Amino acid sequence: MVTTIQVDEKTILLLKKLKEQLEASSYDEAITKVAIRHMKPQKSMAGSLKRYTGALSKEDILKDLRDKNDRI
Repeated sequence: MVTTIQVDEKTILLLKKLKEQLEASSYDEAITKVAIRHMKPQKSMAGSLKRYTGALSKEDILKDLRDKNDRI
């Protein structure tokens, strides 16, 4: 089903730029790509430092940082 929507001139200019940047074949495709990106949950960074800190607790890491700062 095709639907016509009304948008301001500023909005159509933004859509044209967006369509180019996303290399979309239509305004519909550009809008869909943006909507999907916006709706996807962002990947959590929680726990991403664990591989660097090993089994150190948050308190140990903070103590280490304070000790290093005191030496500077």
